[in-house]
Amino acid sequence: MKTITLLDNDSVSLYCYPEQGIIHHEIHKFVFGEPWREMMMKGADAFIEHGCTKWLSNDKSNSAMRQEDLEWGQKNWEGRILEKGWKYWALMVPEKAIGKMNMRPIVDRYAGMGVTVQIFSEFDDAFKWLTQQS
Repeated sequence: MKTITLLDNDSVSLYCYPEQGIIHHEIHKFVFGEPWREMMMKGADAFIEHGCTKWLSNDKSNSAMRQEDLEWGQKNWEGRILEKGWKYWALMVPEKAIGKMNMRPIVDRYAGMGVTVQIFSEFDDAFKWLTQQS
């Protein structure tokens, strides 16, 4: 399986699996502001470049999103990938309760926009589910 590493540092890792049409980010510690925005934009760029339709978010080590990042994402990120065919989102929610609660409105928002969302606790299950979507 071809894997392209787009970003890899102490805060986040970001990969593209072009043959499966998947962008995958993994957050290693609470991330916000510019590092989070860089990850999301690099992911969107690769999503568009490789004709992806699927995104895997491993947010288990993250916490609640900051309001300014949420607003930035809605303004600068979501339209780009929705317009280019985002259909499936496999989400591994933060382990912290506040982070879990924070994700519910985000999940509902994208589900309401036509993205099929599934929540997972294990990477292998999330990845397998995404590869089965067409």
